[in-house]
Amino acid sequence: MFNIKTLPPLALYVHFPWCVRKCPYCDFNSHEQKTELPQFEYVDALIADLTEDLPRVWGRRVESMFFGGGTPSLFSPEAMDRLLSQIRALVPLNANAEITVEANPGTIDQAKFKEYRALGINRLSIGVQSFDNDLLQGIGRIHDGRAAIRAAEAAHEAGFDNFNLDLMFGLPKQTLAQARRDIATAIALEPAHISYYQLTLEPNTAFYRNPPTLPEDDTCAAIHTDGQAQLAERGYAQYEVSAYARPERQCWHNLNYWRFGDYLGIGAGAHGKITDPVNQRIVRLSKVKHPKAYLSGPNHLSAEQSLSAQDLAIEFMLNALRLQDGFETPLFTERTGLPISVIEKPLREAEARELLTWTVQRIEPTPRGRQFLNDLIMLFMD
Repeated sequence: MFNIKTLPPLALYVHFPWCVRKCPYCDFNSHEQKTELPQFEYVDALIADLTEDLPRVWGRRVESMFFGGGTPSLFSPEAMDRLLSQIRALVPLNANAEITVEANPGTIDQAKFKEYRALGINRLSIGVQSFDNDLLQGIGRIHDGRAAIRAAEAAHEAGFDNFNLDLMFGLPKQTLAQARRDIATAIALEPAHISYYQLTLEPNTAFYRNPPTLPEDDTCAAIHTDGQAQLAERGYAQYEVSAYARPERQCWHNLNYWRFGDYLGIGAGAHGKITDPVNQRIVRLSKVKHPKAYLSGPNHLSAEQSLSAQDLAIEFMLNALRLQDGFETPLFTERTGLPISVIEKPLREAEARELLTWTVQRIEPTPRGRQFLNDLIMLFMD
């Protein structure tokens, strides 16, 4: 059934599993580190992990790298230098590759940002979440509003003309006025990109076990609509559910996910997706989750799964329908190796319900489809 003819772009994700303190809303693989970080031991494990994956991607060029967590900015420039140098020695890296490091305002300063920039890191993603001290305290952040502002200023001063600010809304007891101030402050700091998303109570988090008092649905809807209007007015175009960017500043790494590109995932608990046209399959890879077990090696792969046709159809649509402008119809077959006919039934139903438009050129959510995205996606999961 599969007819995979081409390879998609390839990215590299590197996971750093440690934080100063676990946020009560966070469901990522992150752990409080109460002793000295094993920085260089972890770098060695990452490189061993990448080396194990290399036979799957021989000769393929990496188009972007993303260092996520956890808190990658806990790692020193010396450790990052060692890691980047060895990655560059192992895989061909596009000369214009986007290289992003996530940073927590409580763990950085201008000097560290300058040293990161000198290593070739050309994009930052700063997790400010809010600039309101009371709201920050309510979600367990280790920084205050001034530190969040200073982090963005330090990014500019260090020479980063491309950085993202992560901003959440729907925080415990947040008002529309507080949310408006957060958006206005973020915009005033002139990032190239803003991620604006609603707090959700995820399973296996402290907030899920002991839910805080969140704003009413109508308040969250008003906050979201108002934030979108402010962002659009100041030149931040929405290109994905929670992503807004100045012209030509969309996050290439995340676009690769949403367009169902390939990516290697190294680090404790990291995941990867690799296309194998020789064997006509697409595989998911999972790495050993706990940092201690990951560091002990020698093998870092936890699980490998060949995706079924149903898996591929669902995962492609789950990602691609998040894009504001949808996707070119032939991309479905190009990235999954499946004919568009395998999703014809849900496509026709979604079109009949005015949730998307479908032509031989493009599949695109309608404004109604973007408003009821979960309903749209569910049609492809039956």
